[in-house]
Amino acid sequence: MAFDPSTIDEPAEYPVVNLKDEEGRSLACYVEKSIDLEGEEFLLLLPVNLPIEIFVWQPDEDDPEEEVLVDIEDEEIDELLPSARAVLAELNLMLERSAHTLTAEGDLPEADEEDCFSLQISDDEEEPATEEFQMLADFYHNEAQYTLCTPLEPLMFFARRKGKAVTLVEPEEFQSMRSQLEDKLFDALDE
Repeated sequence: MAFDPSTIDEPAEYPVVNLKDEEGRSLACYVEKSIDLEGEEFLLLLPVNLPIEIFVWQPDEDDPEEEVLVDIEDEEIDELLPSARAVLAELNLMLERSAHTLTAEGDLPEADEEDCFSLQISDDEEEPATEEFQMLADFYHNEAQYTLCTPLEPLMFFARRKGKAVTLVEPEEFQSMRSQLEDKLFDALDE
């Protein structure tokens, strides 16, 4: 019988809510912070299970002799899931097609330096944004090499709660209210 976090009635230090997507998939998240902004409740959420990213190795546009890791398109995930699940199962991790991100249930293997890498995620030349990942496993599909990773920094989501419904704040809306949310968040941290 699967654990359903929505059945918890007693208050917890970090309550769990389910964030759904338009496909009806669910992502169990801890509520890290609750912020009231102009009469609406916003939540800072952290997934309960490990977020998983799938990258593919492709020739570098600048140097075709070199290969670089490239994020895959969302449409490719379903085709890759059986292989990805199999290689993560060897690490005792159970891969799920959750809302908004893939997740894996289980204990993260111990990371050593050679398993960790930085990936540039924005092309801003003045301030290129990078993200740190731990490489978990590789697999091949249709003669392409794929790498399964988990981010080293926590993956956080901003969501809005109305009654029992919890919905993701879309990136454009988040940008328009970012400074207000951050001010409230930092005020709460200072308390």
